[in-house]
Amino acid sequence: MDLVYLPYDVLVEILHGLPVKSLIRFRCVSKSWNSLITSPAFINFNLTRSHSDSNKLIVRYVDVTPHVERYKLIHEDDNDNNVSSSSEQTQDLKLPLRSSRSYFQLVGSANGLFCLYEGNRFIVWNPCIRKFITLPNPSVTAEFSCYPAFGFDSRTNDYKVVRIAYRSFTGFEGAKPPLVEVYSVSEGSWRVTSGGDSYPPKITMSDWPQQAASLNGAVYFVANDWGDARNLIVLSFDLGDEVFRLISLPNGKFRLHADARVFTSEFKGLLSLICYESWRYSYCIWVMEEYGIVDSWTKQFNIDLNMEEWKVLGFWKNDHVLVQKIQSGGLMLFSYDHVTLQLKNLGFCKSTGCSYADKYVENLVLLDKPNDVVSKEESEQEEEVKVKRFDSSIQLKISAFTFLSSILFLVYARYFCVAILKY
Repeated sequence: MDLVYLPYDVLVEILHGLPVKSLIRFRCVSKSWNSLITSPAFINFNLTRSHSDSNKLIVRYVDVTPHVERYKLIHEDDNDNNVSSSSEQTQDLKLPLRSSRSYFQLVGSANGLFCLYEGNRFIVWNPCIRKFITLPNPSVTAEFSCYPAFGFDSRTNDYKVVRIAYRSFTGFEGAKPPLVEVYSVSEGSWRVTSGGDSYPPKITMSDWPQQAASLNGAVYFVANDWGDARNLIVLSFDLGDEVFRLISLPNGKFRLHADARVFTSEFKGLLSLICYESWRYSYCIWVMEEYGIVDSWTKQFNIDLNMEEWKVLGFWKNDHVLVQKIQSGGLMLFSYDHVTLQLKNLGFCKSTGCSYADKYVENLVLLDKPNDVVSKEESEQEEEVKVKRFDSSIQLKISAFTFLSSILFLVYARYFCVAILKY
């Protein structure tokens, strides 16, 4: 069956307006459609569009029974004005691989891609299109400790995994700098960089678990400065020029050994700090309004929930704060409006804690990559999927034919009406 002919520009414009799920299905219509949808230019444009209308939230938590990690997708309804509960839709996301331990550790996320690891095993996963790649084992061994990070390098349009492998304690003068290894998704290989040469002296990572924030082409850790100041400091690694830099925190606000924990994050596209003051069960949010300018650190607001079981996870929809509350049998997830001080219930999980919650970005990244190696059981499932795709290919072409016929009819009808009015 021949499809209705449409000019290439019109076809591209139509496909740009479709959701990712439809684009995945329409790849089966023809080779030319598949080539278009999997092209880097189309994937990049789709990602830009997804950033502008993302209204979904992805949550990672560890289930109580069995003790495994789970990912849940929440789609909030903006028309629901009930602040005590929401009418969002939820969807469980299945991990592509099983951990040999209880669960993977989450390195970080960027543009809807997630990086997971256990030991030396790293995985980059796109849950939207159910595709993943398993990275080869790193070549650098960490003799002391290792800190991974994941981010997007906008200058090269590439996703990168960073391993900072420490060979000794770096809190004193003359200590051996760490080795830095970077994996490029586009190149498909690890590479030891000279980034360790730029590692500042007397700097160590903070004592508490953290996920490096990723924005502006760099990843950001909270670190300890063992110099004269004895302050906490932000340690950044630029994914483009692959060098370390230090960013001072608000002067005198964050000392070493103080009873507070600080985490890097992103707030309205800016580098931000989430500071937990445990002595009063309170959080404060700081934002660097001019990148690299210490004096531009501005305290935005406090979150005084005054209860130990509350925890701030991050930000959503610019102004809203994602918080969890531990209670009997699991946890409740809330969206907190710091202006109106209202909480909106986003759901309940049978978990002892949620380690990650952030906006979910639908995208086609990794669609142009070959399928990774999977287990025998997963291979059989993939074969079943292929059979179903083959059986439904004719139906897809009929659907595409009907869809394009409708679009073409509307286009011609519009021009006809315009011509009548002019006449």
